[in-house]
Amino acid sequence: MPRVKRGTMTHKRHVKVLKLAKGYWGGKSRLFKTAKEQVAKSGNYAFRDRRAKKREFRRLWIARINAACRDHDMQYSRFIEGLTKAGILLDRKVLSDMAINDAQGFADLIERVKTPA
Repeated sequence: MPRVKRGTMTHKRHVKVLKLAKGYWGGKSRLFKTAKEQVAKSGNYAFRDRRAKKREFRRLWIARINAACRDHDMQYSRFIEGLTKAGILLDRKVLSDMAINDAQGFADLIERVKTPA
């Protein structure tokens, strides 16, 4: 049975990891061992931050809606409560966009919430 040398596959694996580590600082982009460690860490950070991004955006939307509500003398929590009672099904992303780009539409929405039907 012939002897199997594994240099080709090892080289392939090293190239793959170093390609993923491209752009890292110093030895992390040039040395296989440190590159491998950093690629693993980077993967963990990416996984964690894909979830954190959703939370951060929600916080941003809420802050924007709150600011727009306060311009119309209303609290954010009362506004959301009023939307729920009025049966208006708009998510925070859309409400935030309305508050920025469609001030009149947002004001109409607040009037509908203030005077329940």
